[in-house]
Amino acid sequence: MIGDTGRVLEKINPPGVHETAGYSHVTITSEGRLAHLAGQCPLDLDGAVVGAPGDYDAQTDQVIANCLAVLAAAGASPGDVVRSIIYVVSPDSAVLAGVWDRLNASALGPAFTTASTLLGVTALGYRGQLIEVDLTAALP
Repeated sequence: MIGDTGRVLEKINPPGVHETAGYSHVTITSEGRLAHLAGQCPLDLDGAVVGAPGDYDAQTDQVIANCLAVLAAAGASPGDVVRSIIYVVSPDSAVLAGVWDRLNASALGPAFTTASTLLGVTALGYRGQLIEVDLTAALP
């Protein structure tokens, strides 16, 4: 597959390993530069966590918007992402799946077809923060 910046991204799901929920077990990029983005938090322009307490949807939507802005600033798009890590404050697999589904249904969705990890965690850096997404993108 060719990413949005023309970089070749090879996605592999080898036999003998479980079927995935849309991500790839291995993503290989052709030679080039990588952009390692800081974890994107559900913060608005004033640095405040968005949404009411416990509002996973509002926080996920803000993280999506922040990821799209940071990718664009790096000269990349969701199709250029080669690795993602998603942190969700919850021990409930249904909550994690809900966040995963919302991310995948968004404009950021192509970022999660490559090597991806979804984690339920105890806490994140900001009071009330429920979601964080860490991305690595291949650049031209």
